[in-house]
Amino acid sequence: MDDDPATRGMSISYLASRQCLSLGVTHADAARHLKRGPFSLVVVDARATDDDGAEMLRSIRAQSEVPVILVVGQHYTVLDRIVSLELGADDVLCAPLNLRELLARVRATLRRHEAGRRDAAPGFQGGYRFDGWVLDQRSRTLTNPAGRTVDVTKTEYALLLALLGTPGRPLARAQLMRATRAHEDIHDRTIDAQVMRLRRKIEADPSSPKLIRTGRGAGYILDAWVEAIF
Repeated sequence: MDDDPATRGMSISYLASRQCLSLGVTHADAARHLKRGPFSLVVVDARATDDDGAEMLRSIRAQSEVPVILVVGQHYTVLDRIVSLELGADDVLCAPLNLRELLARVRATLRRHEAGRRDAAPGFQGGYRFDGWVLDQRSRTLTNPAGRTVDVTKTEYALLLALLGTPGRPLARAQLMRATRAHEDIHDRTIDAQVMRLRRKIEADPSSPKLIRTGRGAGYILDAWVEAIF
C-alpha cells in the first residue's frame, strides 16, 4: 500500500514480472481490501505518513495476522525499527527502495511464515499456488487459473508435487522416480513421457514450456514463484 501512484505502479509491475500476483492500494483503502482478502503479505510504504506507519500497523494487526513489510525513510533509527517490529511488522526496509531487495525480503518473509505454519500443524497438508494454478493436497485436485479442475493421474500429481517442493531448482530424473514410485511402477525412461503429459495439461504451449523447463543434464525445473497455502 502506497499513496504515490508512480511508486506503487512501479513496485506492482516489478513484482508481477517476477510471478508475484500483486495489488496496489492507497493507505485509505487498505482496511477494506484486507477485509475482502485473503492476502499472503502486505508491503506498507510509511514514508508519506506522519507516524512512520505506526497507526497502519496497529490497524492491520487489529484485523489480520498477515505478514507485513514496512518501507521507511532514511531518518529511521534503530529504536524506530524496534518499535515497528514490536507493533507487528515482520521486516523493515529502509529507503531508497531497491525493488530487487524488496522481492528478496518478500520471499524470505513468506518462507518464514509458511515454515511456521507447517511447524504449528505438522500433520496438516495444504497445497501450493503457482502462476495462477492451485494444487490442493487435501482434495488432491489441480485447479487452473480460470478456477476449473484439471484431471491428473497419480503419477502426474506426484511429479507436480515434487517439482512444487523445489521451485527454481532442478530435480534429477532419479529424484522424480523416487517421488512417483509409491504411486506407479515407473522407470527412468518413462519420466520424460510423464512430464510431457503433465506439460500438455498446464503449459500454454507444451512445445515451448515456460513452467516445467528441462535442465541441462539435470532433469526438470519448475520455473515459477510458488506459495504454500494452508
